[in-house]
Amino acid sequence: MESKQLLTGSINYGSHPHNIDHLEKGSPTTRRLSSSVAAECCCVEGGDEDLYLQQAAVFIEDAIQYRSINHRVDANSLRLYRWYYSRIWQWGLGLTIAVVLTLAFIERPSSFSYTSDPRFRPPPWEPPCGLTEGIEIVCLVIFAIDLATKSYLIGWEEFRQCKWLIVYILAVSASVIDWALTLSMYCDQNLRVRRLIRPFFLLQNSSLMKKTLKCIKRTLPEIASVILLLALHLCLFTMIGMLLFAKGENPKQNGEWEAYFRDLPTSLSSLLVLLTTANNPDVMIPAYSLNRGYSIFFILFSGFGTYFLMNLLTAIVYNQFRGYLLMSVQASILRRRLGVRAAFEVMSCQGRGQDATHSEEHVERVRVDASLQVMARVQMKSYYRQAIIKRVQQLSDGFIQWEAFRRLFDELDKDRIKEHPPKPEYNSSLLQRLQLIFSHYYVTVVGNAMALTNVMCICTILVLDSEKSIAERDDYYMEVINCFFILYYLMEMSLKILAFGWRGYLSYRNNIFDGLLTVCLLVLQITIFATYRLPFPKWNPASRGLMSLWEMVRLVNMLIVVRFLRIIPDIKLMALIASTLVDLVKNLRAFAGILVVVFYVFAVLGIWLFQGAITAPRPMSVMSNSSMENITVECGSYEQLGYWPNNFDDFASSLVLLYNVMVVNNWQVFMDAYTRYTTEWSKVYFVSWWLTSSVMWVNLFVALILENFIYKWDRSVMCSVADVERTGYETTVQLMFRSARNRNARRRFFPWL
Repeated sequence: MESKQLLTGSINYGSHPHNIDHLEKGSPTTRRLSSSVAAECCCVEGGDEDLYLQQAAVFIEDAIQYRSINHRVDANSLRLYRWYYSRIWQWGLGLTIAVVLTLAFIERPSSFSYTSDPRFRPPPWEPPCGLTEGIEIVCLVIFAIDLATKSYLIGWEEFRQCKWLIVYILAVSASVIDWALTLSMYCDQNLRVRRLIRPFFLLQNSSLMKKTLKCIKRTLPEIASVILLLALHLCLFTMIGMLLFAKGENPKQNGEWEAYFRDLPTSLSSLLVLLTTANNPDVMIPAYSLNRGYSIFFILFSGFGTYFLMNLLTAIVYNQFRGYLLMSVQASILRRRLGVRAAFEVMSCQGRGQDATHSEEHVERVRVDASLQVMARVQMKSYYRQAIIKRVQQLSDGFIQWEAFRRLFDELDKDRIKEHPPKPEYNSSLLQRLQLIFSHYYVTVVGNAMALTNVMCICTILVLDSEKSIAERDDYYMEVINCFFILYYLMEMSLKILAFGWRGYLSYRNNIFDGLLTVCLLVLQITIFATYRLPFPKWNPASRGLMSLWEMVRLVNMLIVVRFLRIIPDIKLMALIASTLVDLVKNLRAFAGILVVVFYVFAVLGIWLFQGAITAPRPMSVMSNSSMENITVECGSYEQLGYWPNNFDDFASSLVLLYNVMVVNNWQVFMDAYTRYTTEWSKVYFVSWWLTSSVMWVNLFVALILENFIYKWDRSVMCSVADVERTGYETTVQLMFRSARNRNARRRFFPWL
């Protein structure tokens, strides 16, 4: 595929007779990228030679960012296009999306209270009418500008084919209409439909989120087949359970029936919760206490359902979603090839105009000086630009053929090798000897051993003083130990700066982390001495200033414990795991974004359905003795466990409750409570959230973590700890799944490798 031309023919700009249908009527200055097989010439209206370089630079930027090249390419449109994708506008648009999503915390019901427990919650601060609405209309205006700009840049033909932009128009329009209704009702509108629309603005702003959503949609049929089998398994065992644990004549032997198999909804929910192991072994205890043979029923159900079907579902989510995402990411890689090819065609058009011998034929080469001018205009990371320019300057014949031009941009897929600055040169033999000693790797090993010893000392003192109150503790010994180690840390940092120099010391990320914490510890220790004087036995002065002595010592100990993380870069496997976590945070934000969308939608729905459904009891001080005697709660219930802060009374508490259900520990308590306070149909909401979050999304994250870790492991298995430190991995989802494609190809054609 790579050897074929991605854009056949030549690229025409302007009103050429053979591609007049590709232009918008009434706009002679509009130049759209198109492919013309009928004509073998390039022309630019007005003879603007500088436009070629500007177009080529934009196409290369499209290739770097995996963007489509289907957009306007006249001079004014290109300036608007580069402004639209500039860091300022994109960051501003992202900030606008964050603001409009955050409004849910401020709007009624407001989350501005120190607790969500209805027993102790004071009346929250409510924003005045028009405050949040004014912020929201500004955000909607920005979205409208974004929509108009994007629609203009891609043109009418592309706009009609883009479903996301059409839905974008509907979303902005519906939000404006609902906003107007809110103002017309003086902000006394409980059901605000635009809250459900807001997450769409986050989705449409990320191409990777769109791809992920599309892949999830394609994966749903395979997931539905396993969920159907899971439902069949659940229904079958529900029927068997209702037959096994039917109500008998002896009330003492009806414990299982009364608690878990009284009717069909109760039986289904009991076994569904058992599928998540949240009520195991509680659900089997009444029957198991009568006859140990009943345990076989529950073991068979959970063994087949939890450990076979649920893990099979994880495997299907991993395999199917990964396959669809792989195809989608390969389409992004094809966009990069198209962008590079388009830039090459534009630059070859320029060369065709200046080379008389090739003025009437398609030229498959570009000038070196033109390539250097284009690379100077491209907005990209400096080290990638320098690597590409260096390779261009190595070409001696003055021209670059297509294959050589394409290979230039392979530099974008390579790791950045971080070169440390040279060590300073000293004339003194003593300084040279100190530099040789303290630049050795064993100095870091000794420093790690000292950090471990410090942490062990803190742990020993905490264990010895665990039963003592703060007033009974003697901070003298801990303070003396900390002073000794902090002086050692300061000496180690100073000698390393002497050995490597300032620039060399700061070129190591672990040195930055270590040095910053050492400075913080030194400042805190000086503050303690200045406030509470030097330590002595039975040292327990009265509190002065903002923090007491114990609070300042505790903060020092926390920083010392955090500083112990400096050992991570020196252990290869730990460094690999840590870098994998960092890459997940940096490069899998799109997948986390969809989780934010799902949380947001379900939280809004939960507020609509269950706000104020659970009312807290009156405080004990205002209740009579007879009322207190009549209060009885079931053991393990929502009321007995004191789960009052988990409710849908505001947006923040709704998010926390949804997270607790996603963890599936005691999630049946919430489902049972809202079933009792509302209707049986509330179970549909909680089961839907469990399927979406715990089954679908958690399995998806497991798949992505596995793929990311395997990708990193394959790249670093032959590297030492020093190589891992020197290599600045720029892992992206595209590179990760491109590597997966290459591995699959090797396994298919070379199974012995």
